[in-house]
Amino acid sequence: MTANTASRLAPDHADGARQSDIGDRVGRLGVEIADVAGLIADLSVISQQQELQAEAARNAAGEMNAAAGQLGQSMTTTRAAAADMRAILQQSTAAVSGAVTRTADTMATLSDGAMSIKTTLDGVSGTIRNVEAASAAIAQIARETKLLALNASVEAARAGEAGRGFAIIANAVKGLADQIHGFSSQTSDNLAQLSQALGALGVQAGGNAEAAQQAMADSGAAAEASATLAELVGSVDRLVSDIDAMARPVEQSVAGFETMQGELSALADGVAAGRGHLAQAETRTQSILSISEEFMLFLVESGFETADAGFIDLARAKADEISELFSTAVARGQISMADLFDEAYREIPGSDPRQLMARFTAFTDRVLPDVQEPVLGFDKRIAFCAAVDRNGYLPTHNAIYSQPQGDDPVWNAANCRNRRMFNDRTGLSAGRSTRPFLLQTYRRDMGGGQFALMKDCSAPITVNGRHWGGLRVAYRV
Repeated sequence: MTANTASRLAPDHADGARQSDIGDRVGRLGVEIADVAGLIADLSVISQQQELQAEAARNAAGEMNAAAGQLGQSMTTTRAAAADMRAILQQSTAAVSGAVTRTADTMATLSDGAMSIKTTLDGVSGTIRNVEAASAAIAQIARETKLLALNASVEAARAGEAGRGFAIIANAVKGLADQIHGFSSQTSDNLAQLSQALGALGVQAGGNAEAAQQAMADSGAAAEASATLAELVGSVDRLVSDIDAMARPVEQSVAGFETMQGELSALADGVAAGRGHLAQAETRTQSILSISEEFMLFLVESGFETADAGFIDLARAKADEISELFSTAVARGQISMADLFDEAYREIPGSDPRQLMARFTAFTDRVLPDVQEPVLGFDKRIAFCAAVDRNGYLPTHNAIYSQPQGDDPVWNAANCRNRRMFNDRTGLSAGRSTRPFLLQTYRRDMGGGQFALMKDCSAPITVNGRHWGGLRVAYRV
């Protein structure tokens, strides 16, 4: 817009002042709208995080609810199993205790009988010994009687006829003695056999007595085992009681988790609904911001003076200078149109944040600094001046932002901004706008949760009538 046109639109000083005031107000309105849009964008990001967190909390509550339900089912199953085990142990303990008691009584009776038999056998053995002694005495008497009868027979023979009767008696006595001796020998043999049998029986009776005593000891151990079983039943009783005590809080937890899951589900639904509203608000604020940018363009083209006029003129002049510079380079064969409009970006290995190369990057590194660097001295509010292509790719930045990358990605993000893709709303709009200029207001992230309101004035760059991108001049509000 020429000065003559501006004078026609502002015929007197008062009208010019009003037009300047309108321009300033539109500029401030754009700043406020950009600030609100930034705040809504921040809220949208926070809401999105909250939505994810609420959804995660709802999922976690669902998992905890399911786990609590499984725990409750396990508690119920365990409680039933413990109760069954208690009943079985009680029955088994009663049966074992009865069997042990009966066995102990039987063993006691057997032990007493075995000991009695052993005692009786000991007495019989003594009697047999007495009989053996008596039998031996009888045998001795029989031998002596037989000897006397023999002597009597000899004397009777000497006496002749007179001793004949005496001889008969002597022969009778001798026969009786022989019979007694034979009976005594037989009795001795029988007593020896009887003693041998009784000895073996006595050994067996002793073994039976020892076995009965061991059985009595074993029945005592069995009784102790029965007592241990009874203690185990008591432990199972306490276990069942403890499980019952634990089951009630678990059941309460299950109910509490179900309630919490319902509340978290409602919260997640509410956050999602709020997220939807914020998304709509963000879309509308961006539309309003675009309208304010178009309104600013309309005012400037209509000849209204604004506080941004100097930056607008600067951006347009430098964009035209770059357009001429690129066109001349193509005409001289310094770079081809195909290379200048290359979009096959190649990532620089190991770069963080990611840096890219295009076939025109080396060319812009040679020719753009002489155009862009002097712009930083135009006004102390200017933060940077850089050209971007239609995709928001910024090949050559100001020297202050073109440091070699290091190991710290945070430092790199602030100091190594060349060869980067800035395809956010501001960067992409600046690269693709074909209007005479585009004045955008946005919030620049300064790190640490701090933001600075910035204005970005851009103008299109064309090469031989083909739109290449735009020159961005960013300055603080």
